Amino acid sequence: MAPRIVERAEQPYVAIAGLVTMQTIGAIADRHPEVFGWLAARGIEPAGAPFFRYNRIDMERQLEVEAGVPVAAAAPADGEVLAGVLPAGRYATVTHVGHPDGLVAVTAALLDWAAEQGLAWDMTETPEGQRWGCRLEVYKTDPAEQPEMGKWETELLFRLAD
Repeated sequence: MAPRIVERAEQPYVAIAGLVTMQTIGAIADRHPEVFGWLAARGIEPAGAPFFRYNRIDMERQLEVEAGVPVAAAAPADGEVLAGVLPAGRYATVTHVGHPDGLVAVTAALLDWAAEQGLAWDMTETPEGQRWGCRLEVYKTDPAEQPEMGKWETELLFRLAD
């Protein structure tokens, strides 16, 4: 699917954050069930698909990532579970259907497309890496319903600068 720009409203969410490398990124993915369990224990329904929020990216060293789930209304933080709000604004988006291994190439293509369009990201370069205002991978497919990874749908949503 071709990249496009969408407007998004604020979205409350809960998440567990972690510092990972490209080699250990699976460790944060394993935290989604804990977030769903935390929600279930409190009788809170998810308001959308789970996601990764990439707050800081240094592909050679370390990434600061949240394994999150949107909720309808703000929820209080508790223990390892943090509460936040995905910011409203304009986002560049593209949907990838296929194995998650393809996301690196799809991400690169989205970044290139935005550069060709003259778009600027809500991102700041720091000595620790790129600090993003909001950079999401939204996992639209439930692996329990569709175990074939080649059919999984993932939406990339990267917030643009104002």
